[in-house]
Amino acid sequence: MIFQERRRAERAEIQRVRTEKEKDRQNRIAEERQRKEEEEAKKKADDEAKKKKVLSGMGANFGGFLAKAETRKGKRFTGREIKKKTLAERRQPLAIDNLREDGLRQRAQDMWNRIYELESEKFDFMEHMKHQKYEITVLLNRIQHAQKFKKGHGKGKVGGRWK
Repeated sequence: MIFQERRRAERAEIQRVRTEKEKDRQNRIAEERQRKEEEEAKKKADDEAKKKKVLSGMGANFGGFLAKAETRKGKRFTGREIKKKTLAERRQPLAIDNLREDGLRQRAQDMWNRIYELESEKFDFMEHMKHQKYEITVLLNRIQHAQKFKKGHGKGKVGGRWK
């Protein structure tokens, strides 16, 4: 009988140790889970703060930011994309919210002057392009004319070694 009681006491002790170990293990798991959740929450808050900072920094310059991001990609642009990019870089915010009538008139006059300058530049470029096209056609005609009267393959060869 003493043997059985001693055996029961040992089993009870082993069971008590096992339950303590299980409680410790559960506590460690709970602490680890809580620590991970806190780290994730902190990381999420940092990411949100970074996003807010970037978005607030962009503000009116968001078009310029997109243009810079596209240039980093290194892709080839179509004419329409180039136009959008340059317009986004040139575009300025109006900032007319707190202007009075005379200020608005002055701002409108400034904008009209800028449009006038751009149109005159455009006209100059178009005229320059027309002149270049004319020069190209004249030079091509001269080449064709020279090739018509070209004789043999001797010293009188036009164009030298370039064919």
